[in-house]
Amino acid sequence: MATKVDLNSDMGEGFGPWPMGDDAALLDVVTSANIACGWHAGDANVMARTMRMAVEKGVGIGAHPGFADLQGFGRRRINLTAEELTNLVTYQLGAAQAVARSVGGQVRHLKLHGALSNMASEDAEIARACYTAALSVDPDIVIMVLAETAQARVVQELGCNWAGEIFADRAYEDDATLVDRKKPGAVLHDPDLAAERILRMVEAGAIITESGKHIPTRIDTICLHGDTPEAVQMAKVVRARLKAAGIELKPF
Repeated sequence: MATKVDLNSDMGEGFGPWPMGDDAALLDVVTSANIACGWHAGDANVMARTMRMAVEKGVGIGAHPGFADLQGFGRRRINLTAEELTNLVTYQLGAAQAVARSVGGQVRHLKLHGALSNMASEDAEIARACYTAALSVDPDIVIMVLAETAQARVVQELGCNWAGEIFADRAYEDDATLVDRKKPGAVLHDPDLAAERILRMVEAGAIITESGKHIPTRIDTICLHGDTPEAVQMAKVVRARLKAAGIELKPF
């Protein structure tokens, strides 16, 4: 059983005058923030504003690169070459590093977004292209990976710093991948249900799938999505439930 765990959330996903989620409130709950880099969501102003708040609240900053798909929010699959994936990650991580430095922070970790992450969880070569690109920019960066997927296998082969992630508000298939959002029950909306479920996983040291299967795994961080209506309440309930169980919440 993990005695300490990180809570992370995807944020900085507004664009221009259009907000997405309550980043300010979430930053009072989470310990790490995965901040969009302008391709699937976000822009330079949103990035700077979100990163500045993260620095002020002592929350770890991560780059959250995705496909160039604003309309689809990065959730549509796009087939790219290894070179294109390399440049995609390099460009977005570089932007995140520059903006973070400008507000007195630094990028500690990288987490792939949406369809790019799903594809990398299934295909080791996609994961390797993305992670090798990130490590060429910053050899010490922590790569946040979907636990027990191809992503996790690749970072272990690369021998880099990494953190295994599970999701509080998403259902799992028996191969440790996330249930497709198009399927019923893929996203959990009840904060109490999500909190109890995630506590069981942390105590078991395992992903618990929809079928009830236990997949033993290292759990370093728990993702709380920031773009759902109940996001802030869910984050607060999960945090409170873990703390009540004696689990320390701190950045990985």
